[in-house]
Amino acid sequence: MTTDISRKAAVIRIEDLNIQGMISNQKLASAVSNNCFYEIRRQLTYKQPFYATRVELVDRWFPSSKMCSCCGHIQPMTLSERVYNCGNCGNIQDRDENASVNLMNAPFDKIRLA
Repeated sequence: MTTDISRKAAVIRIEDLNIQGMISNQKLASAVSNNCFYEIRRQLTYKQPFYATRVELVDRWFPSSKMCSCCGHIQPMTLSERVYNCGNCGNIQDRDENASVNLMNAPFDKIRLA
C-alpha cells in the first residue's frame, strides 16, 4: 500500500497523530493497533528518497475533522459522528473526506517535513 501511494503522489500529507495516546484509550486501542498507523508513516518516510516523494506532517492540534472545508467553521464532534454537518454554512460531507480537504489546504505554519 505505501509503495503504491509513494509511486502515485509527489507530496503525501498526513496527520501527526498521538498514537501512544490513542492506544492508551481502551475504546480505540484495538482499532489503532490493527491499522498500524505508525508503521504506515514509517514506511512512507523511508520510501521518500526512492520515489522522490515528500512526506509532510500536519500539526496534531490542527482541527482537520472539526473544521468545515467550505467556510472554516470549527465545531465539536464525537468520534462516532461519521458525517460532517456544518452548523454555519450547511455543508454536509463525509467526515474523512472533509478532513482530507482540510489537510490538503492546511496553512504552511501547521506543516513540517516528516
